[in-house]
Amino acid sequence: MSALDILKDQLRMRAFDGVLTERLVQDPAAHGLGRLPQSAKPDATVHSVCGYCATGCSLKVHLQAGRAVNLSTHSDYPVNLGMACPKGWEALTPLAASDRATTPLLRGRDGELEPVSWTAAMEAFCAGFKDIQKQHGADAVAFLSTGQIVTEEMAFLGSLAKFGMGIVHGDGNTRQCMATAATAYKQSFGYDAPPYSYQDFEESDVLIFVGANPCIAHPIMWQRVMRNQRDPEIIVIDPRKTETAMAATQHLAIQPKSDLALFYGLAAHLVSIDAVDLDFIAAHTEGYHDFVEFLADYSLETAAAATGLDYAQVSRLARLIASGKRVSFWWTMGVNQSYEGTRLAQSMINLALMTGNIGKPGTGANSITGQCNAMGSRLFSNTTGLLGGRGFECAEDRQTVADILDMPVERIPDRPSLAYNEIIDAIDAGTIKGLWLVATNTAHSWINQRRFRRVREKLDFLVVQDMYHSTESAEIADLVLPAAGWGEKEGVFINSERRIGRTRKVSQAPGQALADFHIFRLIAHHWGCAELFKEWSSPEAVFRILTRLSHGLPCDITGIDGYADLEREGGIQWPFQKTEREQPGHELKAQRRLFEDGKFYHANGRAKFIFEAPRPMPEPVNSDYPFILLTGRGTSSQWHTQTRTSKSDVLRKLYPKNPYVEINPEDATALNIKPNSKVCIRSRRGEVEATAVILASVQPGQVFMPMHYRITNHLTAGAFDPYSKQPSYKACAVTVHNIHS
Repeated sequence: MSALDILKDQLRMRAFDGVLTERLVQDPAAHGLGRLPQSAKPDATVHSVCGYCATGCSLKVHLQAGRAVNLSTHSDYPVNLGMACPKGWEALTPLAASDRATTPLLRGRDGELEPVSWTAAMEAFCAGFKDIQKQHGADAVAFLSTGQIVTEEMAFLGSLAKFGMGIVHGDGNTRQCMATAATAYKQSFGYDAPPYSYQDFEESDVLIFVGANPCIAHPIMWQRVMRNQRDPEIIVIDPRKTETAMAATQHLAIQPKSDLALFYGLAAHLVSIDAVDLDFIAAHTEGYHDFVEFLADYSLETAAAATGLDYAQVSRLARLIASGKRVSFWWTMGVNQSYEGTRLAQSMINLALMTGNIGKPGTGANSITGQCNAMGSRLFSNTTGLLGGRGFECAEDRQTVADILDMPVERIPDRPSLAYNEIIDAIDAGTIKGLWLVATNTAHSWINQRRFRRVREKLDFLVVQDMYHSTESAEIADLVLPAAGWGEKEGVFINSERRIGRTRKVSQAPGQALADFHIFRLIAHHWGCAELFKEWSSPEAVFRILTRLSHGLPCDITGIDGYADLEREGGIQWPFQKTEREQPGHELKAQRRLFEDGKFYHANGRAKFIFEAPRPMPEPVNSDYPFILLTGRGTSSQWHTQTRTSKSDVLRKLYPKNPYVEINPEDATALNIKPNSKVCIRSRRGEVEATAVILASVQPGQVFMPMHYRITNHLTAGAFDPYSKQPSYKACAVTVHNIHS
């Protein structure tokens, strides 16, 4: 087989001989997306924000006799401007899956899950958790939630659990993707505040993407980049030559986890050539002089040495940052899912601050969120932070929330929850005996997956609340509560640019499945705490409560008068205060960014320079494990654990069914690995089999596996960022060898 034939074969394996994302976005119907039979001609349409990623696209859902039959895009919405990715076009398909959870399931004495009534399910739920609390204390029960239910449900869950049921410990699966960004922003700016608008993609003249592959992970955002008319420089900093790197003007193929040394070297050089905005620094920041002292040990030379890049590459990037009028930094999971992710994010924040590239069009240190409502989770889930970004430890905050909610302040815990990893550790240690999973699939998605399955055996009672009874977590539960999915309930999502968008009920949940909101109302009733939540009568009622809770905070949304405002305005970015709305001649801006006035959220109004020396990789390569395993998105057609996207025939055709691993041709030759052969990948936690795909897009000594396959998290390591407690999914040591038949 010739080299060209091998390349063609590998591209086919990755489904790249098919249609690229850009073509799917521009002409979906030609590829089987969004097609509508004549018999399903709609008689009405409603607009609803998509329930997959945090881009927050608006979809036009077509109804026939009040039932969703198809969808198209919403051309006037300021997010997607008439575009949708393949997942968006297929958003309705997962609702009709054959493995929907349609009735509560309770594990019987024979070990099998059996259908029961909602009354029996509630009795089992309350008895199971109350018995544990009585026997082991209130802290012996915990919950883990999600970034994929509506904001009103998140707030209800966190409030019900903590104020009503006495549960202190509860975290969200956003810990897996966005905790680093939230922590970095809070420490640097004084609040978890992504500063940008999507319009900034179109207004930058230098866009720097770090550990981000928006061409695949956020294709609609990438289309916004492609609309940029400023002839921008697009720099991608990533060990792997991703699809975004292929489209960039410059790709810096750094060694894994060397980013921090790179950005400190760049910062030191900018200081040395006086390419900093001293006026902005003096007026709006603190800690700069300490930062300059810290940078004494760094230079472009040290950056090149640490990253494996040529000096010329690093020097060119420094010149672009120094000369650019509108420089923006963008990152996703390649940064967030790192053992030193918080400081890495802050190294980009520092660069933006020292050059004055923040608060202006086309600038900013900008984290792109993962899940559809991760921003809602960060603000209002009431998990590790009190509602609205307050602190459980602060007596004033607790009293304010108690007054707004009209409940005894003693109901509000005076300490924060354990983080996700600490909850798992507590289960392992035997101090947490009961766990409630809501719209998350921990048995698949958590790092070092096999450990969670072992830990599950130490639980006395596991409840899973989900759309499907077939998830890995539901299969090992004691009680399964059937929940409605996107499109089957009302509420709002908050996207990456802080835009609050309306999601609509366009379909009836199957069988006895209920919206999570109504499940929480049932639980409140059976638990005996419904009186605390008498005002929480509907999602919109809760939304109005949240607007009151936001008063005076950076996320103030008191200017939004219910759902009608959101529908009329095409979503609204926070902050939007009532005082702003009441100004004479007020006209709501479709796009807004933070810090235009140079004021940050610390008490003194200044942003902080925060820095720390790079730390060595927790699991370096050695002779036994000579490869670094990289993980990430493999396609725009699949989503996270494939729980929903795998239900679509169209989406499955756009992605390889079986797991694969990408390996560099040099390494493949040295190991005698042939294209499409079966190989074993082994880490210190386990081993898996995958199909070898030989591509130069990964560097020698590195391999890449998509995150979507169940087996990938058999390998990932239990390393965590010390500040955000986010897992380091992206780099662990493995070995690879042939499986001989």
